[in-house]
Amino acid sequence: MNGERYISGHSVPGVKRLVPVDKAVGMVLPHDITEIVPGKKKGPAFKKGHVIREEDISRLKDLGKFNIYCLELGPEDVHENEAGIALGRLACGPGVETDLNVTEGKVAFKAATDGLFKVDKEILYEINLLGDIMISTRHCNSAVKKGEGVAAARAIPLVIKRETLDAAKRLLEQADGLLRVMPWQISKAAIVVTGREVYEGRIEDAFGPAMTKKLEAQGIDVMSLEKVPDDTERISSAIKKALEKGAGLILCTGGMSVDPDDVTRKGIAMAGAQDITYGSPVLPGAMFLVSYIDRVPVLGIPACGMYFKTTILDLVLPRILAGERIGRKEIAAMGHGGLCLSCKKCHYPICPFGK
Repeated sequence: MNGERYISGHSVPGVKRLVPVDKAVGMVLPHDITEIVPGKKKGPAFKKGHVIREEDISRLKDLGKFNIYCLELGPEDVHENEAGIALGRLACGPGVETDLNVTEGKVAFKAATDGLFKVDKEILYEINLLGDIMISTRHCNSAVKKGEGVAAARAIPLVIKRETLDAAKRLLEQADGLLRVMPWQISKAAIVVTGREVYEGRIEDAFGPAMTKKLEAQGIDVMSLEKVPDDTERISSAIKKALEKGAGLILCTGGMSVDPDDVTRKGIAMAGAQDITYGSPVLPGAMFLVSYIDRVPVLGIPACGMYFKTTILDLVLPRILAGERIGRKEIAAMGHGGLCLSCKKCHYPICPFGK
């Protein structure tokens, strides 16, 4: 290393000899030495590259560093910062960014756009099986905003074997963008509220305002809201009218149960919907329906959408808005984690629902 002696505060691969801290003056730190004050701070007391001075010895001892290890990296060794940079470059996929500002071997990833966060969970698992390196992420299918953190990666010890990093590189190249954010593809939606009692004004419409609020929270422009009676042709006509106006998403609320007079499903089919998937292993949301007319998703929202703050719609909507096509296979996979705990105070999405 060009004649310089590099040291660390930990025993690591490549260690050659132990040096008492009193005799370490003039040696160069290859990494940060962390100071932790419970409840107050955690950060570097001495940064990488710091040359130890006489006045540093007492503080190093306060930090528990009574001995310093001389470190000599061989050709098969990789420093934590080099490993962090390599992981950062290869894990970034479309919609994700990192500035490769590595601290203590850790690199952070952020969303480069509003959208749906995706991670290849199988490749992620294989990487974390390797040992000595790690990548930690948010849950796949999370809605994220530009600038929000989505993942972090690092080498765990100060020095790792190059073969471990090479194995991780091969996996990351196989993933072709381990971490991705899919930008929103839909900006306009229409709502069709079914039910004679609402259409005739016998009761106040609770569906429309609830759905409008949910869509607008995702930045979606609700271009129309039409109320129709429980009539198959009227429902079909309202859906077709929304399509003609350019709606990229249509929500049909009410009339999704198995009662004979609940005809919303029939109206959706009459409008030309294909790939209809009715029913889900999610509560609330067992009678949810997803279908498509050409590329436009047409969703059937059961009564739970009016009564519960969080339902299957909250789990599916980000994926729909990002252009992901949802069918029976995707719906069936939602059973694990699909039971809402109906907490007195809802903290979704910071909760286990849908995870």
